[in-house]
Amino acid sequence: MSTDVGLATATGQTAPTPGPAATEAAAGQPNRVARLLGVRIPIVQAPMTYIARAELAAAVSNAGALGIIETSSPQGRADLRRVRDLTDAPVGANVALAIRRDPSVIDLLVEAGIRTVFTSAGDPNLLTGRLHDAGLTVFHVVGSLRAARKAVDAGVDGLVVEGIEGGGFKSAKSASTLVLLPLVASQVSLPIIAAGGICDGRSMAAAVVLGAEGVQMGTRMLASRESPLHDNLKNAVVGAQETSTVLLSVPGLPTMRVLRTEAAERVLAAGQPVVGLDGVQRLYFGGDLTASLANTGQVAGRIERVERVADIIHQTWAGCREILAAASARAAGWHATD
Repeated sequence: MSTDVGLATATGQTAPTPGPAATEAAAGQPNRVARLLGVRIPIVQAPMTYIARAELAAAVSNAGALGIIETSSPQGRADLRRVRDLTDAPVGANVALAIRRDPSVIDLLVEAGIRTVFTSAGDPNLLTGRLHDAGLTVFHVVGSLRAARKAVDAGVDGLVVEGIEGGGFKSAKSASTLVLLPLVASQVSLPIIAAGGICDGRSMAAAVVLGAEGVQMGTRMLASRESPLHDNLKNAVVGAQETSTVLLSVPGLPTMRVLRTEAAERVLAAGQPVVGLDGVQRLYFGGDLTASLANTGQVAGRIERVERVADIIHQTWAGCREILAAASARAAGWHATD
């Protein structure tokens, strides 16, 4: 199929009116994602629970991209206000719909001056209309074409299309970014942010070729100087190979991609949560790699060092444009043969 559902519904019915930012973005701006987010560089920091806090988000936003504050934890919700002491640049927020279903979260976002919300882990119909009524731009995270169509029908302004190689909670039936991103891009006209496997200019350029106008990075941001993670976990990410993660899917735990630590191996061998998520803060901030499971993407195998957030973002953006230009020049010199 190649039907473009765009802003119409996938079922042929009239879609809810998209948010105001979506209408403005259709006016021919060079990059719709940058326009919608109000940033110079169409890169987004992933909304990792306990990690997507004020310092990391501010560093991302100060570098010209979009930092995200998670709202699943009390600490994250408090940082919606605290981040304003660290940056005047736009900052977004994530609402994990499986956790934060109460519409009162919208008042919290508006009071904190948030203008862009990334919803995930649930039905986009739950809050999209109310978020738009409050004047917010809404991106929804999807892991399948079906989920993308549902989000379009809900009237979201854009999509985050996330492949199964990304870290964190996943559907066991999802596809890789290389398959999912061009599939969704071929059938949906909304602006797309690619996630899963993105860590540098080369991977961002690939995402652009496949149909994205921006990218989201999580694992790459874990291994940054401004990340609040303990050095033990940062070093484990830097030391990882491309085969150093595992997709865990056992009863009693959400399906998730994690670093292949001793704790993960124990869960994998037992087929049950002999190690769970209760100790995740001891893992993240105490550096105890046996305490819990470390959500990490396969792209850890491509990360070679801990760097400043600003350097990561600027190198990724410059590298993306350089690689796209070089690829275009190479292709221009190719000649088809009979």
